Amino acid sequence: MLFRQLEYFVALARERHFARAAKSCYVSQPALSEALRKLEHELGVPLVRRGHAFEGLTPEGERLVLWARRILADRDALEHEVAALQTGLTGELRIGVIPAASSTVALLTDPFCVEHPLVRVRLETKLRSLDIVERIRRYELDAGIVYAQGVDTNGLVRTPLYTERHVLLAGTELLAGRTATITWAEALEMPMCLLHKEMRGRQLLDEALAGHGLRATPQIETDSVVALLAHVSTGRWACVVPQPWLRTLPTPAGVRVLALDDPVVSAEIVLVTAAGEPGSVLAKALVTTAGAADLDAVLGEPAPG
Repeated sequence: MLFRQLEYFVALARERHFARAAKSCYVSQPALSEALRKLEHELGVPLVRRGHAFEGLTPEGERLVLWARRILADRDALEHEVAALQTGLTGELRIGVIPAASSTVALLTDPFCVEHPLVRVRLETKLRSLDIVERIRRYELDAGIVYAQGVDTNGLVRTPLYTERHVLLAGTELLAGRTATITWAEALEMPMCLLHKEMRGRQLLDEALAGHGLRATPQIETDSVVALLAHVSTGRWACVVPQPWLRTLPTPAGVRVLALDDPVVSAEIVLVTAAGEPGSVLAKALVTTAGAADLDAVLGEPAPG
């Protein structure tokens, strides 16, 4: 059994298509198919359901691809460990990031890259917490930044990063006579533009409000932070965003930011990594960086309690 055969097997499971899998491995389709047939012969079980095209993995294939991913992840970890002993950390660190943390992840990756200049970092910033956790378990990601609530992280290492608290953005005319704080009941009376209901950040918001007998009914819903700010900048709309976003996203001219209370809606953001030993040295280095970064203090947010 060769690592190359396992790589082809994992690529086919990922791409669900022989030609795309071969292209991703930089080999011809016949070469990939032949290598997989030899792997099936060595293991003594069918791995792929074949017809005129790829029809999926067999039940045996679905189980054994998990082992293939784990073996390849351990190989990569071994290579990174050896390199670290010789020249310092090298390789690629793959991080999944929920959209809500895309504006704060630089506070983690910047110091990491300064400390480990030979490591390349690849960020995927349009993933759900659930998808990130599952891809870490499948060894497709080394780490993830996710919401702590509402996702099963059993068997993974959780490192707290910061707590995000929601604030209201609205034009100065909409907020005439208001002080620095506004209640949710008062805010929800304004023409509202919010993230759409399929996004976890919006779901957490709705769940918190429901617990206090409140319900958000925005006229405009979007999956874009830029769209939220663009509507607020007209002066006729209000929106609700996590306060950490405002550290990197400029508040539009003529727009004020008010703290929201009654209730205070917050969510914990955590770093998740695989828990196996010896594990990825890159992921462990990222956890060390996260522990030293103290993002709660940098973002001016209250510590999780």
